Amino acid sequence: MSQQHVLPQSKETLLQSYNKRLKDDIKSVMDNFTEIIKTAKIEEETQVSRATQGKQDNYEMHVRAANIVRAGESLMKLVSDLKQLLILSDFPSVNEAIKQLNQQLRSLQEECDKKLTALRDEISMDFYELEEEYYSSRYK
Repeated sequence: MSQQHVLPQSKETLLQSYNKRLKDDIKSVMDNFTEIIKTAKIEEETQVSRATQGKQDNYEMHVRAANIVRAGESLMKLVSDLKQLLILSDFPSVNEAIKQLNQQLRSLQEECDKKLTALRDEISMDFYELEEEYYSSRYK
């Protein structure tokens, strides 16, 4: 049986905003990278001197590279936010982990109870034998 997860409206909205951030950041990386490649091509002579054009292209590449870095950092923040959302709202797996731990602790408790009962019975037998020895002794 497959379970369908129905998300609350706030979670659905949050996931939609994450999806929009993802698409925007990836588009930013692609657009800036494409523009860097276009800028790297040598153009025909224009009215602007080569040195001036080179400085302008260099500046544009630096700005676009900074935009790519910003988009990459935004993607890393998005991954972090998604991990946090998963950890904080994944109640079924948290409940399953708690249930398994509870089972392990119950079996450990049963095992300890059995050992304590066996120890009690053994000590009781030893005390009974000691009592018998004491009362049947001629030194009492």
